[in-house]
Amino acid sequence: MTFHDSRGHHAGLRIGRRVLHQLRASLERDTGLQASSYLQEAGFAGGEELYHAFSEWLLATRGVERPGELDAAFLSEVLAEFFTDQGWGALSAAPLGDAVLALDAGDWAEAVNGGGSEFPSCHVTCGLLADFFGRLSDGLVAVMEVECRSRGDGRCRFLAGAPETLSTLYDRMAQGAAYTDALGVSPAA
Repeated sequence: MTFHDSRGHHAGLRIGRRVLHQLRASLERDTGLQASSYLQEAGFAGGEELYHAFSEWLLATRGVERPGELDAAFLSEVLAEFFTDQGWGALSAAPLGDAVLALDAGDWAEAVNGGGSEFPSCHVTCGLLADFFGRLSDGLVAVMEVECRSRGDGRCRFLAGAPETLSTLYDRMAQGAAYTDALGVSPAA
């Protein structure tokens, strides 16, 4: 008897939200602050596969052969639809200041509503999006979560930009500045 994989060459695997939540809870319990690094590294490892799934999806749904050819005016709409189809939730994208892209999600899969976290905690997502957007932009991209439903915020907000830009932003935030102040943008953005 021969097994035939009807999915073609796409090797995607879906796991439920509860798996992500339990994985984070277990790692935080057993490894403390190191959990965020482990989870981010795992997310980063999945970026290539996610990018290939996006490439296939983009061709099938929009007729765009290479993601780099996607008109930036449609980026937010396309990302919202793709990530929703993948089970993560709608992800919108908009420039925030001159050098950062804000990625917002009101119902992100990795977040736990009212989870009581002290800090943003969608670590898998940060790694996943860093690799994904790095491939999309053909450069190095860092991603930092600055708002998170797991700590009671109304949305998850990820900032994507050059590693140097986000490093400077992180340093300013560590000194007590709000990310909007550190970027010189309105808090309503």
